[in-house]
Amino acid sequence: MSRPSELVIEPRQGQPADSCVILLHGLGADGHDLEPLVPAIALPKGRAVRFVLPHAPRLPVTINGGMVMPAWYDILEMNLGRRVDEAQLKASAKRIQALIDDQIDKGIPSERIILAGFSQGGAVAYEAALTYPQPLAGLLALSTYFATADSITTHEANRDLAIEVHHGTFDPVVPESLGRAGAERAREIGYAVNYRTYPMQHALCPQQIADIGPWLAERLGSE
Repeated sequence: MSRPSELVIEPRQGQPADSCVILLHGLGADGHDLEPLVPAIALPKGRAVRFVLPHAPRLPVTINGGMVMPAWYDILEMNLGRRVDEAQLKASAKRIQALIDDQIDKGIPSERIILAGFSQGGAVAYEAALTYPQPLAGLLALSTYFATADSITTHEANRDLAIEVHHGTFDPVVPESLGRAGAERAREIGYAVNYRTYPMQHALCPQQIADIGPWLAERLGSE
């Protein structure tokens, strides 16, 4: 049974899942925010992918005047350094790693699990994926930044993890320079990163969604 704090979308036509994508939303949203993305991704027929979309807890967010809203962590300053509450971020990453453990317990090998995240969710996905002690299939970072780049203690199990980073060239919320800097930092510490930009703001666009399906299919391969 899934926890009440996550939305789980099983494969179509009642197929038993043989792989999993854990998809993390951004600040002020919840798992349902990215729910329309799931049917929009054009996966090849016969792929049995379970999507897990957890909901962030409600936290006071400093940059929004202390307003309580769904957040994976507090953002303390909206500057180019994007100062955040790293303890909260890392606690959220531990929670996501527990979801990975749960999928493994359900019979999905770690090598067939992908972490993906948008904005705040992407920052958590960076931390969760690169510190996880079993090999994963990939990391998809959408309109986000590598918030723990200077403090992360990576795990050798995911030294060869494929990282796909997407960012909008007109993003007014997370400047494209932050997304690019995160990708470059991941490369500096030894990861293979593919960086793509799209003519969009802080969002998803059809061209990008068309690119996500083939990438997922390539990373998950066959059972």
